[in-house]
Amino acid sequence: MSTPFTLLFALYPGVTQLDFTAPHQVFSHWQGASVRVASLEGAPVSASGLHFSQLDALESVENCDLLCLPGGPGCTEAMLDARFMAQISRLAAGARYITSVCTGSLILGAAGLLQGRRATCHWSMLESLSLFGALPRAERVVRDGHLITGVTAGIDFALTVVAEVTGESVAQAIQLGLKYAPAPPFDAGHPATAPAAIVHEARERQAAFRARRLAQVATAAAALKAR
Repeated sequence: MSTPFTLLFALYPGVTQLDFTAPHQVFSHWQGASVRVASLEGAPVSASGLHFSQLDALESVENCDLLCLPGGPGCTEAMLDARFMAQISRLAAGARYITSVCTGSLILGAAGLLQGRRATCHWSMLESLSLFGALPRAERVVRDGHLITGVTAGIDFALTVVAEVTGESVAQAIQLGLKYAPAPPFDAGHPATAPAAIVHEARERQAAFRARRLAQVATAAAALKAR
């Protein structure tokens, strides 16, 4: 590339660090790419006991080639933050690619970026994408034009993005360099394959949290329709 391909991660309180750090690791091996990480006013962000500081201010980022929204338990609060959403809408308007990991797609939905588009999300919130006019899909990575949404901690998503922009050979070289050859000890990453008892326990444990999130999603969806 003659000029750096700029990738921007937009962080917020309550982000899941793996949704951010996993694709960041892949993108950091992408020659010719520039990776930026930003939050509102450049404020430090804590995630799962890790603390990210010295971030760029979202307000000061003029544009990016690729915008990425990681997921996390705080995503529904972020989608109700007018200041945060204003920056997401502004940056998405000029981005060549709009992307997300896990529940980050809910933020894209709240910004009005998923209407009539195929997208994926964490299994517990997948169907709620339809409240934003999206077409929910259960695949690990879903591409719909310049929109790319993914799950699985973002590694598969990030490699798909690299292949989309620069070609499969570059993505394969990065995968080899990272020695990414997944062979999980259990096939329990999705309700369709996990033992029924484990799925039931997970749903029971998440019930109150999911109900609160669904209410926040409904509020954001109503606000979007009222625009």
